[in-house]
Amino acid sequence: MQIGISSFGEVAPAHVAGHDQAAAQRMQELLALARLADETGLDVLALGEHHRPDFIISAPEVILAAVAAVTKNIRLSSAVTVLSSADPVRTFQNFATVDLISGGRAEILAGRGSFIESFPLFGHDLQDYDALFAEKLQLLLKINESEVLSWQGKHRPSFSEKGVYPRPLQEKLPIWIGVGGTPASVVRAGKLGLPLTIAILGGAPAQYVPFTELYREAAQSAGHNVAGLQLAINCHLHLAETAQLARDEFFPPYSQLMNRVGRERGWSPMDRRHFDYLCGPQGPLLVGSPQDIIDKLLYHKKLFKNTRFLAQLVIEGISHESVLRSVELLGTEVAPAVRAALAEV
Repeated sequence: MQIGISSFGEVAPAHVAGHDQAAAQRMQELLALARLADETGLDVLALGEHHRPDFIISAPEVILAAVAAVTKNIRLSSAVTVLSSADPVRTFQNFATVDLISGGRAEILAGRGSFIESFPLFGHDLQDYDALFAEKLQLLLKINESEVLSWQGKHRPSFSEKGVYPRPLQEKLPIWIGVGGTPASVVRAGKLGLPLTIAILGGAPAQYVPFTELYREAAQSAGHNVAGLQLAINCHLHLAETAQLARDEFFPPYSQLMNRVGRERGWSPMDRRHFDYLCGPQGPLLVGSPQDIIDKLLYHKKLFKNTRFLAQLVIEGISHESVLRSVELLGTEVAPAVRAALAEV
């Protein structure tokens, strides 16, 4: 099972037209996290696209290109690319470029996005939320298959017998689908035989098992080799030497983030008691000591038979040193123990 880290690049909004020192510092910290993840043997770095003042990653492929130049082995992915409001041609070109810079390590994790700011920003109608994604995914997959192609659709201008360049170093770019638990999205990924990432950001992980079953059933019905499917699980994570220290460090920034988003979506406020429950053995948060996280990752493997785990970091409100230590523990203690345990099965 591959183990990696994921980030949205949280930052305190500066609300300035320029000279954003906090964003500049955060960008350097992201690069430091990427280098450490690579050095400690983690498998994947994934960066999520947002268009909000509290996140600095609006162009993940640009940052991934910078990461590619200072790392050697780690795979480089978005998490997600909001394909509904992006141009599939440009998306492919950007990630093919990252692939060339990195020596064949780029991936695209495409999704519809959990926030909607990009739709009006790029001139799209939110009523076309799913139709945009379906059509643009179809075009992206065609570009990945063929150097020269023709296209005609509803939501993007048509073209005839045009080449899309550059081509990647890999034979094809790995294209994953990212979902938050929508049955139709899971079925779509299965029918297409595409790798799937499920973000578990609330609720017990066991509640998501039916989605993985639905994914595999859809793939089998479409004639795909179910045994060859790749499945990733994405959960929030923070590690420290003790469970108490990990929870004490993670609760303030995590609750602030979730309560800020929750106010927009009508969620109930999170308190420490609720947080501690979410950190429990069957909860969605992987916050604790190395042994706590080892146990949870092995529990997830039994539930989902997943081939990848992405640890969603929160980096605003926690010291950079603590985040680095969390990633270091994940790479040097947790990942080797999990791989060893799975090798014995």
